[in-house]
Amino acid sequence: MVFLKPKTVVSAHCDLPCGVYDPAQARIEAESVKAIQEKYQGNEDPVFRQRAVLIKEQRAELVKHHLAVLWHDYFKAPHFEKYPQLHALFNDTIKLASGTGNKQSMDPADGQKLLDGIAQIDTIFWETKKA
Repeated sequence: MVFLKPKTVVSAHCDLPCGVYDPAQARIEAESVKAIQEKYQGNEDPVFRQRAVLIKEQRAELVKHHLAVLWHDYFKAPHFEKYPQLHALFNDTIKLASGTGNKQSMDPADGQKLLDGIAQIDTIFWETKKA
């Protein structure tokens, strides 16, 4: 049975690495995070607020996923050499979407910080696509 064991193990954001990457996926989810935070602030209904928190946390998880895919699957060593701030930018932006950031916060200002981090990643991403 040893001969059936794979010799190489790979991973990708889908079952068949398609090579299609775009920070827009993370941005759209982050826009949802911020919009939900704004709706939460404008509504006092406890049931609505509970649903808003749950949905916002789900969207924040999707932001983390899409950013992690870009960080680990798209960007390569030459990108990190050309943009030495890129690792820290990804790390900080993913933290903004995680438990220490927007996952716990219902403040739209925190949602905007998340969008700002994604915008910086987006700028670098499209610069690498031109090269």
